Amino acid sequence: MSRREEVCVLVPTYNEAETIETVVEQYHEQGFDDVLVIDGGSTDGTRERAAAAGARVEQQRGNGKGQAVRESMAYIERPVVLMVDGDSTYRPDEADRMLEPIFEGRAEHVIGNRFANMQPGAMTRLNQTGNRIINRAFRFIHRENLVDILSGYRAFTRESFDRLSLSADGFGIETELAVECVKHDVRVEVVPISYEPRPDESETNLRPVRDGGNIILRLYQMAKTNNPLFYFGSIGATSAFVGTLLAGYVAYVWVVNGVGRNVIALAAGVALLFGVQLVMFGVLSDLIVTANRRQTQQLRRVADRLEEVDGRGESGLLDERQAGDEGGSNGKDG
Repeated sequence: MSRREEVCVLVPTYNEAETIETVVEQYHEQGFDDVLVIDGGSTDGTRERAAAAGARVEQQRGNGKGQAVRESMAYIERPVVLMVDGDSTYRPDEADRMLEPIFEGRAEHVIGNRFANMQPGAMTRLNQTGNRIINRAFRFIHRENLVDILSGYRAFTRESFDRLSLSADGFGIETELAVECVKHDVRVEVVPISYEPRPDESETNLRPVRDGGNIILRLYQMAKTNNPLFYFGSIGATSAFVGTLLAGYVAYVWVVNGVGRNVIALAAGVALLFGVQLVMFGVLSDLIVTANRRQTQQLRRVADRLEEVDGRGESGLLDERQAGDEGGSNGKDG
C-alpha cells in the first residue's frame, strides 16, 4: 500500500530491550520511515536499542502506557498513526490491513482483532477469559460490539484522536479509546489480525488480576457520561433493592413479634426514595446524551457539506480565472 509517508508508527515501550530492535527494523522494512518510540523510563537499554535501529526516541514525562500515548501526539505531525506494542506480538506485514479502512475512508479508528488468529501460547487461559469478560462487559454497558477492545494494534487519524478526552495512565488506555470512540461517534472498524507469543526472553508488564479489575472499574465509571441510564440506574436499582429488603424485614418483625424497627424503617424509606430518584435521573440524563449526540451528528454533517461546497466553490473560481486568463491571452494574440 502506498501513502506510507502519511503514517507514523507509534511504539509505547517499557523495558522491551529484547524485542524493540526487531520491531523497529521490521516496520522500516515494510516501508514506514517514521517510527516513534516513546519510552516510560526503561532501565534495560530499550531507548538505546530503538535509536540504534533507526527510530525516533522520546522519553515520556509521566508513567504508564496511557500517558505515553497522550504525550506522543506532541511529537507526531503525520495525519495517520499506527500504534503497536513493542513486544513483537503483532505482525508488521499486517499493517496494510490495519490502514486500509482509513485510507479508503471507511473508518477513522481501526482495531485489530487478536482472537481472529491467535497463535498457540500467545495468551494464557486466564488472560483469554479476562479479555472475553471485559469485551462482554463493554458490549453490555456501552452498547457496541468492538470484539477486542484491549487490542494494542490500532490505526487512527490524528483528527479523530483530537476529538477524544483521554485520562487513563496505564493499560486502561485501550479501553478508554474504545469508549471515547463510541461516545464521540468516531467511525470504528475491526479487522482480523494475528497475535504471536512473546519471545521467551521478553517479560510482560501486564498484571492480569489487578489490571483486569481496574479496566472493568474504568468501564463502569465511563458509563456515567456514555450510558448514564445504566450507570445511575444500576446504583438506583441496588439502593431500591436494599430498601425493599429492609422494609420487608421491618414488616416481618412487626407482624410476627409486634415490635417496630423505626430506625430500620427510616433507612428503608431513604434507600427506596434514593434509588427511585437515581433511576429517574438516569433516564433524564440518557435523554440528554441521546439528544446531544444527534445534534453533534447533524452539525458534523453540516460542516462536511460546507467543506464540500467550499471545495467546489474554490475549484469553480479557479476554473473561471483560468478561462479568463486564456481569453485575455487570446485577445492579445489577436
